[in-house]
Amino acid sequence: MTDSQQQAREILDRLVFTNFDLCLEIDRAFNKLPRAPGIYAIRHRTDGLLYLGKTNDLSTRFNGGHKAFTWAWLDLYAPSDVRIAIERLDRWGKPGLLLELEAILLRATEPPYNVKIPMER
Repeated sequence: MTDSQQQAREILDRLVFTNFDLCLEIDRAFNKLPRAPGIYAIRHRTDGLLYLGKTNDLSTRFNGGHKAFTWAWLDLYAPSDVRIAIERLDRWGKPGLLLELEAILLRATEPPYNVKIPMER
């Protein structure tokens, strides 16, 4: 297992297995999201992982709109049943790592609201 694969496994465990009640509640301002790079998971209370993504700025990513929320509401999910789990990646260093980690995580999980899953190189 490569270092990136090991890091991805650790991140996935934290994103998916963190108690739902400890994930960030959604509000219109997304005030609780840090202005930092990271991998994030949009989770449903009972349906689990809905969407997984990466961004250079978690706060800006959500304040600019996010298609997974629109889709979830179209599917009639109650807003109180959807939360965000985040893993800040400013401690991981290497710039290209964010993209590599996202690809590994998407291949491993195939969340229903991710449209395109990066292919193995």
